Amino acid sequence: MIRLENIVVRFDKFEALHKINVHVKEGEFFTFLGPSGCGKTTTLRTITGFIEPAEGKVFMQGNDITKVPIEKRNIGIVFQSYALFPTMTVRKNIAYGLQVKHVKKDEIARRVKDIAAQVNLTDEQLDKAVSQLSGGQQQRVAIARALVTNPAIICMDEPLSNLDAKLRVSLRNELKRMQREFGITTIYVTHDQEEALTLSDRIAVFNQGNIEQIGNPNEVYNHSATEFVANFIGDINPLGPKITAALNLPPEKKHYVRLERIGVRTEPGTADGAAVVPGVIEMQEYYGLYIKYYVRTEDQTLKVIEKNNGINIYEPGKQVSLVIRGEDVMSY
Repeated sequence: MIRLENIVVRFDKFEALHKINVHVKEGEFFTFLGPSGCGKTTTLRTITGFIEPAEGKVFMQGNDITKVPIEKRNIGIVFQSYALFPTMTVRKNIAYGLQVKHVKKDEIARRVKDIAAQVNLTDEQLDKAVSQLSGGQQQRVAIARALVTNPAIICMDEPLSNLDAKLRVSLRNELKRMQREFGITTIYVTHDQEEALTLSDRIAVFNQGNIEQIGNPNEVYNHSATEFVANFIGDINPLGPKITAALNLPPEKKHYVRLERIGVRTEPGTADGAAVVPGVIEMQEYYGLYIKYYVRTEDQTLKVIEKNNGINIYEPGKQVSLVIRGEDVMSY
């Protein structure tokens, strides 16, 4: 559907992207994930035509669109700021792209009404000024405006970042539902790991103008290809030399284990194929569904997540044993 081949982007002498290669499949929800300044938005802007690469090519449905103007790429765009016209009605905002294309008035009215219903905007809201709507409603308007022209793909640049935490969770679920219903190829930019894991079919993890890994959420989380990905996606424990030795892991490498992969028990002893490490609960963080413990072992403090069953809740000072299995360790 969309293919980037050896894309290099330079701003004067600064090289922002270093030979980026990505293939986004038709109907896929594909996320560019990474910290600020890593190149994810630059890559999106290269796809949409706002940036022309110094090297490499952009293909869409097999056609080279590297030098095709923005308005002829048939790509819908939802910006971080939504870029809506605040004094115009919702109806006129959604219709704007169709008017630019000189679509007939009755056809515009029909398509605006249809798309508004699909993104849960009411007739009453259609006649309000955009400035009268909530942040979540404005986001729906931005999506409707991007979809109403029937683009081949839709690109979204941090569309939830201006919303409060509770609304972000609600709307990301709605985003995924809409994307599945429309079946439209979606390229999504975010720095939020949880958002990427929740929404995506596949994720490209960016770092300093390079892609460190492309994979589905389970692959990038549980089988992180590089040390950067392991540390950037979710929370993780680096393992000290004593635990590394107990698991017979190569001392010249760095070793990590996810919090939920460590077992906690009150009795000492052994476990087949695992290291059993004595420790003391230093602190707990209560999250309701789960509890995060900070456990002091002989040479380091490890973070552990345990499902909250309402019964086995360990208080600070409690002696415990941690069980760490070699197959759960990621090494670099």
